[in-house]
Amino acid sequence: MDRRTTLRAGLEVLVWWAVLGALWLVFISTVDTLELVVGASVALLGAVAAWGARRAVSGR
Repeated sequence: MDRRTTLRAGLEVLVWWAVLGALWLVFISTVDTLELVVGASVALLGAVAAWGARRAVSGR
């Protein structure tokens, strides 16, 4: 992977993470530190999985 591809992949994961994190915040009732840490961690895991799934489907 060259620098441009790495930057693009990082940006895609960041966008997925932001969308999934916002979705997590919509569905929880109280926002405390533990919920933010868990939500951010799970959203990051989901973002990496979504990026990998998209790459697998597109054949890249």
